[in-house]
Amino acid sequence: MASVSFKYWNDCVDPEDLDAMWMEPDVRAEWIDVGETMGSKVHLSRDPDGQPYLTQTEMRAVAGIIVRRHFVSQIDSDMLCAIAELESDRQPLATSYNKKSEDVKMGIMQISPRTSEWLTRELGYSAYQVAEDPKFLYKPFLNVYLAAAYLKWISNYDQKERSEEFMVRAYKGSIKKATHKSTLPYWRKYLSVKESLPSRKAFGVGSAPNVPSSSATAVSQSKEASPVNATWDSRTSGEDMEDMWNHPDVNKEWTKSGERRGNVRLSHDAEKHPYLSRVELRAVAEIILAKHSNIKGVKPTVLCAVSEMVSMRFVNGVGQRTGLMGIDYPTARWLYKDGGYKGYMVQSTEDLTKPFVSMYFGAAYMAWLSQYEGRERSLQFVVQAYLSGPQNVNLQETGPLWMKFEEALSRYEETRRENGSCVIM
Repeated sequence: MASVSFKYWNDCVDPEDLDAMWMEPDVRAEWIDVGETMGSKVHLSRDPDGQPYLTQTEMRAVAGIIVRRHFVSQIDSDMLCAIAELESDRQPLATSYNKKSEDVKMGIMQISPRTSEWLTRELGYSAYQVAEDPKFLYKPFLNVYLAAAYLKWISNYDQKERSEEFMVRAYKGSIKKATHKSTLPYWRKYLSVKESLPSRKAFGVGSAPNVPSSSATAVSQSKEASPVNATWDSRTSGEDMEDMWNHPDVNKEWTKSGERRGNVRLSHDAEKHPYLSRVELRAVAEIILAKHSNIKGVKPTVLCAVSEMVSMRFVNGVGQRTGLMGIDYPTARWLYKDGGYKGYMVQSTEDLTKPFVSMYFGAAYMAWLSQYEGRERSLQFVVQAYLSGPQNVNLQETGPLWMKFEEALSRYEETRRENGSCVIM
């Protein structure tokens, strides 16, 4: 591992990632100021010992790009930047060795090969290729991507939404030590470092999205400002797009907003997070249930109401939940391999940010829950089990989750009556 040497950014990033760095205004200004030119190799900064490091501007850009592409509204880019400061001083070639666990940690975010393999193979985080050679972990974009994936997993550990403090302390000392006194000093340092970080506003990455407007018709007009894959066509098969165009309510909405076949824009909120209008969401649910007869006992309005709750209709998901229906990769893979739900392939976590894929596996999971442990289950059980896990259902308590679901459901039932649509079971 000592043989690895990075002199230029070009040595440790893919060309498209280097292009993305040049597109960041603060990075471009910083690089041009020190004499770098686009199209030529870009030098990495060096500390007094000759070790390469990322400037705070560069680190903020890498974190922002990774979050925008893969973890919008799920991971805070400032969290990644603060952890990078503490773990490695932003040095891509940083390496540490734990004698007790015999674990090697590598790169800016100090990711171990063991963690990398688990995230890639078991949780489906494969946007970046991880070769057999662990030296790949020294690459900044790959390293930060895997760190964000690990933090996202921690954020929903044991199916419970975890606090920022739990996430940071677990990242440092493992889940077992997330509340142990040994990780408390790290948390305090993290807060201090995060407070001193430059503003991330230049990179347009927030920690939480705005709720979409109820009219759900505002579409971003700026192609440059839109996130990666910000069109329907880039996340949907040709067959499913044809079904969407053939849906009368969708056709009417898209035609009215000037959409054209082959390049249908997704709606975006004020922070440019893509989301579905209620008309689009309902159409996806109806198409899925009409085409896949093995998904029984689920109504499209129920799917839509659950989507409102878990993702607020955001295509990438919200918080720890991925995609429209908040289905994670292990659950989708299990439904595909063992449950016989093979209507869509799911080969990575990225696939679950595709509206039809997420809706399909959300519907499949709901159908499975409706027969949990071989018994016919009530809608209240299914909804509670979907949101909190089947082992945590308490039908004696009509809690806020169920009331929130009923409120969301009423919106779709009212909309359906207004449009005169038929119910597809």
